Amino acid sequence: MKQLIECVPNISEGVDLKKINEIANIVETIKGVKLLNVDPGKATNRTVITFVGEPKEVVEAAFLLIKKAQNLIDMSEHRGEHPRMGATDVCPLVPISNISMEEVVKWAHVLAEKVGNELNIPIYCYEDAAFSEERKNLANCRSGEYEGLGEKIADKKWKPDFGPSKFTESIKKSGATAISARDFLVAYNINLNTTSTRKANSVAFDIREAGRIKREGNKISGKIINDKKGNPLRTPGLFKSVKGIGWYIKEYGVAQISYNLTDIKTSPLHEVFDKTCERANLRGLRVTGSELIGLVPKKVLVDAGKFFLLKQNRSIGIDEKEIINIAIKSLGLNELSPFKMEERIIEFMIDDQANDKLIDLSLKDFCYETASESPAPGGGSISAYCGAMGAALATMVANLSANKRGWDDRWEEFSQWAEKGFEFQKQLLFLVDEDTNAFNQIMESFKLPKENQEDINKRNIAIQKATKNAILTPFKVMETGLLLMDVIKKMAEIGNPNSITDACVAAFCTRSAIRGAFLNVKINCLDYDDKAFINKIENNGDKILNEALKFEEDIIEITNKVMYS
Repeated sequence: MKQLIECVPNISEGVDLKKINEIANIVETIKGVKLLNVDPGKATNRTVITFVGEPKEVVEAAFLLIKKAQNLIDMSEHRGEHPRMGATDVCPLVPISNISMEEVVKWAHVLAEKVGNELNIPIYCYEDAAFSEERKNLANCRSGEYEGLGEKIADKKWKPDFGPSKFTESIKKSGATAISARDFLVAYNINLNTTSTRKANSVAFDIREAGRIKREGNKISGKIINDKKGNPLRTPGLFKSVKGIGWYIKEYGVAQISYNLTDIKTSPLHEVFDKTCERANLRGLRVTGSELIGLVPKKVLVDAGKFFLLKQNRSIGIDEKEIINIAIKSLGLNELSPFKMEERIIEFMIDDQANDKLIDLSLKDFCYETASESPAPGGGSISAYCGAMGAALATMVANLSANKRGWDDRWEEFSQWAEKGFEFQKQLLFLVDEDTNAFNQIMESFKLPKENQEDINKRNIAIQKATKNAILTPFKVMETGLLLMDVIKKMAEIGNPNSITDACVAAFCTRSAIRGAFLNVKINCLDYDDKAFINKIENNGDKILNEALKFEEDIIEITNKVMYS
């Protein structure tokens, strides 16, 4: 399987779009690298660039980007609100799929050494790529910023990990770069209805892990309390793995709290937002919205949407895009500029295959595609889709019940049933394409060469493997459908009585799905050689079908009682 890593360089230019685009677009000159996002900020004079690809190609692209930034950006002339020390200030590598952090660390060191040696830029390795504990923290590596860089790199304690340690004319222009391997970092700003940086900082200090420095008497101007070594003591903030600072953004005319969430499992974005709202309110401030910088993993916004739905006592058994829309509205992500999830969520940006899926067709186009002379999609895919519609109806009944007037104390119970139904719906929609893929695999295996006995043997093995998959895929439809029948029956029994016929139609759809899928199991069994496997799968299929028919009878009986009671 393909290894994927993400690279998120931050360059010290946020105003000159010509320069920004020239630097960003260089990455796509490397085959296999995809530029996902370019997010400039005028006030910070900084741009976050995001691209993905396989490790070797990403490292090559990152090197070219750093080189281009070195040529186009002069740090001696740079001014901006954000802490910085180089033309390419930071360049983190992030594991996306099928690659460990240990492997990403090695690639970060490859990049750091190449940039240091070939471009003569001082390099500090931080986070997981750090060579010492002190350098793990980016703030330590960047202390003194660009203005203090000459003195810093000459200090033996802060000698760069790679590259020169003497401040030359070249370094005066390029500054230094910090390179890391790290998990997802979410850069996130929260907007306040104030212009006061001091008030924004007061909230940030409540939230961030570093908290605030302890002082005698007056918390603002009192004498700093130090430990025995002379270091300031701190009152820790509410969240671990959160860095935060307040600043005024002239472009927007408001103060913001700028957060870096370095471990979203420990400190989820929605909890940081919610607690920031609380702490702002205590100071007479109000959070008016927020903004995400760069891209974000889908889970961050799905978790946020669920959090706000549960606070509203609403069901979370709905489509994830609806959940994400709730998150966007609740977090106020549209306040400063439109937030388009298709362009800001990593998984949506790298899903190149989405348009090839049957389930992404319109209802009309799916129907026309089925009616065409192409043998797929056929009965197996349609059976799976029937099951998905059964699940959709069952989930609808659960959601209507969760919102029924007078049933407010039961919303959580119905939300749980809706979640179950929605999970079955997702599984069955996935199986719509899987069944067609299984059929296509059989067709491809029959096209394999049969010039000699070795070819024939390989071809027969491929045919048998594809045939087994074509048996197991509709069988999975049957298994999922039977589990779904339990949800449907429960909705018929306890759900909103005004939707009783919807529950019954859900049962009809699901029974048809199971019956249709079983026919596909049986016809593919005719071409499979393992008779013991065939006997077992057909016996289990008979049991599932009989149980489904019993469910259907019970649901019809319940429906008639509710309708005519």
